[in-house]
Amino acid sequence: MNYEYHRIQALHDSLVQHDVPQDVIQAILQGGEEIRKNTKPKVKAEWLKQAMIRMDGLVPSDRRKCIREACACCLGGMRGKLSKAIFKANPDLDSRIEAANRTRMVFGHSVRKLSSDTFEVCFFPEGMEHYRCPCLAHAEGAFPLTYCQCCGGHVKHHLQNALGDRLDCRVVHTVLTTAGKKPCTFELTIIQQ
Repeated sequence: MNYEYHRIQALHDSLVQHDVPQDVIQAILQGGEEIRKNTKPKVKAEWLKQAMIRMDGLVPSDRRKCIREACACCLGGMRGKLSKAIFKANPDLDSRIEAANRTRMVFGHSVRKLSSDTFEVCFFPEGMEHYRCPCLAHAEGAFPLTYCQCCGGHVKHHLQNALGDRLDCRVVHTVLTTAGKKPCTFELTIIQQ
């Protein structure tokens, strides 16, 4: 099935790619065909929240993470070039982290090294009175963490390219999961081979 709203189509395609049974896909995406490009943003956001709630009840957490990370957007273009350039222009992990931290277009507010193999990416400064999601600016109330794993996929993709290491990403909290109270923060760990 094809969906007019690109976020629903991406979710559908990822569910299919990850071999989710058709009846489960239909349950998660129920009503998605009624969401159009010109549907009010608040309605789109609420549909996505409800789809994530349904998905949380129907798909195991490790599979949800893979499915949502595969929905990541903005993986190529200038962001892709910048993250690959960080790897090429910097000789070691510390200098690559420093360069990533300066590359706001890709990594938001900050990239910090937490330990020898763990990093934190934050997309807004701490301490703001209220945060708003740039992807779903009209979202209301707290969202399931599952939705924000697509942004985790974005961060993971670019930081892997910048560091030259495979990473695992954990969503710490986001604007959506905290209903605007905390910034989008991700923890990434090098996968030891």
